[in-house]
Amino acid sequence: MTSTPQPSRPSTLDAEIAARLKRSTDGLVPAIAQQYDTGEVLMLGWMDDEALHRTLTTGRCTYWSRSRGEYWVKGDTSGHVQYVKSVALDCDADTVLVKVDQMGAACHTGAHTCFDADVLLKDGDSGVPAADQ
Repeated sequence: MTSTPQPSRPSTLDAEIAARLKRSTDGLVPAIAQQYDTGEVLMLGWMDDEALHRTLTTGRCTYWSRSRGEYWVKGDTSGHVQYVKSVALDCDADTVLVKVDQMGAACHTGAHTCFDADVLLKDGDSGVPAADQ
């Protein structure tokens, strides 16, 4: 079993939840935002303990910006708010799934989702060459 690094920023996240999280070496866990009613995957952000605490207690998604080194609440500057409907850990406790009600675009490019611009394999395509099927 590997040790879990402690977050470098202070947090008031519930100790039981914090103890379960398996963070990256920089103290972060990936957080997938998914539209609660359609299941559409909207974006991936990063959370440390405090960002998760704020997400759980405010009803708005808070992320840690790796590039800016600061917290950001989705929609505070863009108006494209994510209202939290549910939050779950995956089976390994190393990824957070946040089901949200997305208002406006989820992607910083202005697109509804971050996952529609560069599709590598389309629905119905197996990815296996026909000769190998």
